[in-house]
Amino acid sequence: MKEHLITAAQGAVIGGTMLIPGVSGGTMAMMLGVYDRLITSVSEFFRHKRQSLIFLLVFCLGAGLGMLLIAKPLLRILDAFPLPAGYFFMGAVAGSVPMIYQKARASSFRWRDPVYVIVGMAMVFLLSYLPADPTQDTAALAANPLYLILAGLIAAVALVLPGISVSYLMLMMGLYDKMVQAMDSLYLPFLIPLAVGLALGIISTAKVLDLLMTRHPRPTYLIILGFMLASVLSVFPGFPQGLEILACLLTFLAGFAVILRLSRL
Repeated sequence: MKEHLITAAQGAVIGGTMLIPGVSGGTMAMMLGVYDRLITSVSEFFRHKRQSLIFLLVFCLGAGLGMLLIAKPLLRILDAFPLPAGYFFMGAVAGSVPMIYQKARASSFRWRDPVYVIVGMAMVFLLSYLPADPTQDTAALAANPLYLILAGLIAAVALVLPGISVSYLMLMMGLYDKMVQAMDSLYLPFLIPLAVGLALGIISTAKVLDLLMTRHPRPTYLIILGFMLASVLSVFPGFPQGLEILACLLTFLAGFAVILRLSRL
């Protein structure tokens, strides 16, 4: 029961932060130490059906509650205290770097290590330069189930890969506001096709990523580290002034300490 409660709490934090544009659910999963198990549970579902099903159900229930209960208060905090909240997130990412480097099995430095990190960062930066809302008639597309399935497939990549914001991708496709409204009103004709696309995309992406993490852990985790570092720069709130300098320093250290402690546990 304790393990299930921890899984649900992790899901709630990830679900709540995932709706904030610029914040990656994959990054939060990596920082909270649940990323590997999520990928394995999806990619090897049929090998360990009972364990994987229970874990994924508990996690998804927690994520759903987080979206409903945590997202709005978090958005209010970001609106009221954008700089301290942004620095807390930056500190949390910094605190997870030792854990990721350890997962990469990088016992000694190699010249290719920073290259992998730069490749990951470049991929996220290139994505950020894509135009938001490129379609002319998103209202008509949002009513098309095939388009919603396709949007779910694309968004699934952001759900699986750290550093890529699913909210930003939905914004880019002109569906972010409609997704939030559909979740508030539980509008199933919109949510069901989107969920089908998400499920298909997550399964296919997780299988590939699980294979890469198993066979090529060093480059895979270092590229993921690049994703995460780029996500920090994409949500950088700016430089504080006056008394906010102390507040931002404290929140940065708090985020660093919390995630570093969790990763050690």
